[in-house]
Amino acid sequence: MTATSFETLWPSLPVPSVIVGADDTICELNSAAEDFLNASAKSMRGVPVLDKLAIDAPLEEAFDRVRRDDAPMFINNVDVSGGNAAPVQCNIQIAPLSGLPGYMLLLMEPRQIADRLGRSHSVKSSARSAIGMAEMLAHEIKNPLAGITGAAQLLSMGLSAEDQELTDLIVEESRRIVALLEQVEQFGNLRPPAKRAINVHDLIDRARKSAQLSYGASMKFIESFDPSLPPTYVDGDQFMQVLLNLFKNACEAAGKDGGTIQIRTFYDLSLRLRRKDGSGGALPLQVEIMDDGPGLPPEIASDIFEPFVSGRENGTGLGLALVSKIISDHEGWISVESVAGKTVFRISLPVAPREAMQANS
Repeated sequence: MTATSFETLWPSLPVPSVIVGADDTICELNSAAEDFLNASAKSMRGVPVLDKLAIDAPLEEAFDRVRRDDAPMFINNVDVSGGNAAPVQCNIQIAPLSGLPGYMLLLMEPRQIADRLGRSHSVKSSARSAIGMAEMLAHEIKNPLAGITGAAQLLSMGLSAEDQELTDLIVEESRRIVALLEQVEQFGNLRPPAKRAINVHDLIDRARKSAQLSYGASMKFIESFDPSLPPTYVDGDQFMQVLLNLFKNACEAAGKDGGTIQIRTFYDLSLRLRRKDGSGGALPLQVEIMDDGPGLPPEIASDIFEPFVSGRENGTGLGLALVSKIISDHEGWISVESVAGKTVFRISLPVAPREAMQANS
C-alpha cells in the first residue's frame, strides 16, 4: 500500500482504530479513535496505549499472543473506555502489521453499531418483500370492502337496534381494514425525499406542538437541545412524519395516565454509514426520543422496524417500518434501546452539505 493509499483509507475507517508500536505505545489514531479518546492523533503519539484505553480484558496477554503467533485475535463483548467517557461495549480485533515486526492494529467496534449494521440487510429485504406483496393486493381489496361497507349501511336501515350492532361492527371493521391498506399504499408510494438544509430543532418544535394539541395532551415533554448543531439535510415533511410517529408511539405506550417524553439533541461522530456508492458518510447529528413507558416486548425488540411487527393489540406494525424507510431514504440511521421504564429511539443524521446551506441563505 502506498503512502497516498494509507492517507486516504486510514481516516475513512468507520470504527476507532489504533496502530500500536512494538513498545506498546500509540503510533497513529484514525478520526474515529480521536473522537473516541477525545484527543488528537498528534497528542497521543508515543503515549502508552494502556495509559489511554481502559479495556476490560487482559490486553497485555493478547498483545503477546498476537506477536508470538503472528496471527490476529478477536475479543468480543468487552467494556472499553477512553477520554474520560463512560465504558462502551465493543468487539476488539488485534492484528499484526505485515512487514513491521511487533507493530499491531487495534480496532474497537462498538457493539451497538455492529448489531445495527448486522440487522440492516434483513430488515430492508423483508420490508421490501412484505410491503411489495401487500401493496399489490391493497387496491383490489379496497374496492370490495367499499361495497361491503355500503351494503351493511343499507341493511342497518331496516334492522332492530340489536341487529344494527352487527352491521355497525361490519362497517367499523371494514373501515379499519381500509385504513390499514392505505398505510400499506403510503409505505409503497412514498416519494423520494426533497432534501434541503434545515434546522432539526425547528422540526422537533413543530412536531411537539402538534402532538401536544392531540394525542400527547396528557404527556410532559422535556427538551435538552444542543443549540450549536449545524443544519441537517432532510425532507422537512417526511421528517415531521418520523417525529410524529415516534411521539405517537410514546404516547400510546404511556396509556391514559400519561407520562414523560424527553427529546435530546447532540453531536456525536462515532457513527459512519457506508452509502450505496461505496463511500462513507458521517452521521454526527443525533436526535433521541425517550419515554418512560413499559418498554418493548423482548420477543419483538430486535425486529421492531420490520413491517407488521407490533407490540400493541390491534397495532398495524407499519408505523415504525415507515419511520425506518424514511430515515434510510435520507441516508440516516435509527436504532432503539428498550427496558421497562425507558425506551430510547436514536436518529443519526448527516450535516447539510455546504452548497445546500448556501442555497438557503
